[in-house]
Amino acid sequence: MRVDDRSRVNLPPGVGDSYEVYVNGVRQEPGRDFDRLGDELVFRRELAQEGRLGPIRWLSMLLGVAGTYRKHETVDVVYEAGGRRTVVSVTPS
Repeated sequence: MRVDDRSRVNLPPGVGDSYEVYVNGVRQEPGRDFDRLGDELVFRRELAQEGRLGPIRWLSMLLGVAGTYRKHETVDVVYEAGGRRTVVSVTPS
């Protein structure tokens, strides 16, 4: 697999060694689905992002002809901070 085909996310400050990662609500396994390099998670596949909408797409949405049906994957990181369970959504780059 080429490195270009991988998505990366920056972890929020305070994430220790104990955390969980979910993509679209599905738990991801370290070493199988992603690797941690410092304060960054490197996924072993590319995560889809919707991207910018062009003027024709905006017009079709405004007129009610079409919606946004593009694939968009979200990454949630669950960890403990200050004795409380915290969930943070991060954006792949």
